[in-house]
Amino acid sequence: MRNVALSVSILSVGLCLGGCSAEPDTSPGGSGGTSSGTGGFGNAASGGTGAGATGGATTGGSGGLPGGTGGTAGTGGGSGGFGNNSGSGGFGNDSGSGGSAGGDPGSGGSAGSGGAAGADGTGGSAGSAGSSGSGGAPGVTGKFVGNITTNGQVRSDFIQYWDQITPENEGKWGSVEPQRDQMNWAGMDRVRDYAREHNIPYKGHTLVWGSQQPGWIAGLPQQEQREEVEEWIRLFCERYPDVAMIDVVNEPPPHTTPPYAEALGGSGASGWDWIVQAFEWTRQYCPNAILILNDYNTIEWPNDTNNIIDIAKRVKNAGAPIDAIGAQAHGAFDFPTSEVEQKLNRIANETGLPIYITEYDINLANDEQQRQVMESQFKMFWENPNVKGITLWGYVSGSTWLANSGLMSSGGQQRPAMQWLMDFLDR
Repeated sequence: MRNVALSVSILSVGLCLGGCSAEPDTSPGGSGGTSSGTGGFGNAASGGTGAGATGGATTGGSGGLPGGTGGTAGTGGGSGGFGNNSGSGGFGNDSGSGGSAGGDPGSGGSAGSGGAAGADGTGGSAGSAGSSGSGGAPGVTGKFVGNITTNGQVRSDFIQYWDQITPENEGKWGSVEPQRDQMNWAGMDRVRDYAREHNIPYKGHTLVWGSQQPGWIAGLPQQEQREEVEEWIRLFCERYPDVAMIDVVNEPPPHTTPPYAEALGGSGASGWDWIVQAFEWTRQYCPNAILILNDYNTIEWPNDTNNIIDIAKRVKNAGAPIDAIGAQAHGAFDFPTSEVEQKLNRIANETGLPIYITEYDINLANDEQQRQVMESQFKMFWENPNVKGITLWGYVSGSTWLANSGLMSSGGQQRPAMQWLMDFLDR
């Protein structure tokens, strides 16, 4: 996204004659996660008297392997043995380590069955159930309707309306590392923690961009730039292993160019080798996230549609592990829904990649006009099989990037577009 000064000038223009604006600088500075925590142990049954009762078996948390059979008691009626460890919790896309990773929390192990009776004795009592494993935030399992933080915070009413969360500025490199090697993860941590608490997917926004980057990066030698970019991506992924989606590269040329593009390979053989490198590092360190190339005007203006298709095809052919295209859609409200859908479908068909609507807003002061656009365009996004998820860019009037894009007051009074949307989603 672009800086605030640019956004103000764009608002004054209205129709954005050369193409609608990108993301602002308002800060001071996927599929599925990995597996959830390990399920608990089921206690084995105590054996009966007589010729060795068998202890009860336990099973693990959902998605895990079943526990082993209980040990056999010695003759003369010894107590039954314990079953093997319970299975690990439910998986997201790929299995991983305990509760730090994504996927729903594993359910506790089921109770062990009672020990079998000895030759002359009675059976053992049933084992107790294992405790539940703790889990990370889930991955993307279906079409979602999300939103962003509000002034750097997550409002208490967020979960009433939205089932996916994106940080507006808190996940940008310039916000996290304004001074070299001094990381401020607090804002991004709030997003992660909220997502985990409410069991919704969260997104990383954004790793590589030509704006809101640390000021110190531009003056470094290329080798140090390269090392710092890789370190930034690695540290992000280590801290947020259950992140569901990531805008790996945001607003590529001609919109913005990172000051370290040459250090990542420059144009190279593909024309976009620096983008290929960014995706390769992100896949290496965030293997379970959906990796997105995100840009604006792509479903509004023909030249931008052509550009995103060309970049995506080139980097994909060069081996970049790109999973999806992000269409910001800030300016879509100014275009007929049929035109927006035609460009959206063209991108999906020509790249072979799904689309995420990543920053949708409707900058209209007139309530009825805003409602009409919402009803027309949102229904199209929701029903189009090429669109896998929709994130709106703010919802509280007075706290959105575009002045007239708010959907409700800070006190909860909803504009007609929001009322329609909540009715449509049955929320």
